[in-house]
Amino acid sequence: MNDHPVPVAGTADGSLIRHGTPLFRQANLALFAAGIATFGLLYCVQPLMPEFSKDYGVSAATSALSLSLTTGVLAFAMLFAGAVSDAYGRKSVMTVSLIASALLVLLTAIVPGWTSLLVLRTLLGISLSGLPAVAMTWLSEEMHPDSIGLGMGLYISGNAIGGMGGRLVTGVLADFFDWRVGVMVVAGIGLASGLTFWRLLPPSHHFERRPLRLRTLMARFAGVFRDAGLPWMFVEGFLLLGAFVTVYNYIGYRLLAPPYSLSQAVVGLIFSVYLIGTFSSAWMGHLAGRLGRRRVLWTTFALMLTGVGLTVFRPLVLVVAGVVAVTFGFFGGHSIVSSWVGRRAGNAKAQASSLYLFAYYMGSSLAGAGGGLFYADHGWNGVAAFIAAMVLAGLLVAWRLYFLKPLPGPPSPGTEPPLP
Repeated sequence: MNDHPVPVAGTADGSLIRHGTPLFRQANLALFAAGIATFGLLYCVQPLMPEFSKDYGVSAATSALSLSLTTGVLAFAMLFAGAVSDAYGRKSVMTVSLIASALLVLLTAIVPGWTSLLVLRTLLGISLSGLPAVAMTWLSEEMHPDSIGLGMGLYISGNAIGGMGGRLVTGVLADFFDWRVGVMVVAGIGLASGLTFWRLLPPSHHFERRPLRLRTLMARFAGVFRDAGLPWMFVEGFLLLGAFVTVYNYIGYRLLAPPYSLSQAVVGLIFSVYLIGTFSSAWMGHLAGRLGRRRVLWTTFALMLTGVGLTVFRPLVLVVAGVVAVTFGFFGGHSIVSSWVGRRAGNAKAQASSLYLFAYYMGSSLAGAGGGLFYADHGWNGVAAFIAAMVLAGLLVAWRLYFLKPLPGPPSPGTEPPLP
């Protein structure tokens, strides 16, 4: 699991990994497996929130803590995950993160009480923090500029498969067996994915070990905020995941209730629309690489806004179509913004990635929990209005980024080369 720089074979220029090479396929298979594990372990409780409300006698907002606590702690822990990987190596930190997280989710299926479950889900936020920010940094360091958009998109495709699989497995098995059986299965998939990642990810070639020094770390974080574009990208991350998670947190409550009265298994199957993200993230990331991120990003928010509007209608087919549109737009937007952060951050990639994902998961934590208050007072229409407000704000920020001038010259902290 060492990250000592080594020569990289099979790349076009002898160092950076480019699409079309065997090493690109190997690296993306490893990161695809990591994405499956990360989102599967994180979001497997989302379709179970109505089950938690029933089993533990808690409200929708309290049940949402099973996810919001995890993402809230994850957001803060990721601020330091990049620095830890600077000191101990990218691959080492990511591998330990995946395996420890799978074991914690396995324990979640065994513990008896609600408080114990929340404690384990809180610890999961700490253990998972070693993967998302570090994976973004690894991609930014090791991928060629003309391949990073596709590479990031394929990694996020793994997130989509994991998110869909975790929700689908627990949702369906909860209906036929017990929600604990579903969580155990997801933990087993996560463990297998972690071992696959460890075997396949190539060693780092451009990693430079840096000791953990708090003053130096704070200076790097401060440097990121001097950039004209990066803070706006962090805001986009907050709004993207905040809106997306709020949809998935509470749509199950709506579909289980009249007039739909769907079973938990059918609701779990509806979550399979998550698969659209495997196409959206790779396609939109590649399209943004060709046309320019600023020219494509706003369309993802427009699509999400359209989807939210569809969910307020009564016909089930329109509700599902709305969830599909929100999912497509979210994964496309996240793929574009996350790769943009890595390209613009220069030598501060680890810190910029950590700050982006801090905002990203804080959006999940705060908006995901806050949506429960709107659901309690105004039902799904209140939740939809809350989500629409976030998406509109994201569209305005995308418009602001459209006019962001790329800085010429070689990349340095807080800069990016001209976009195509």
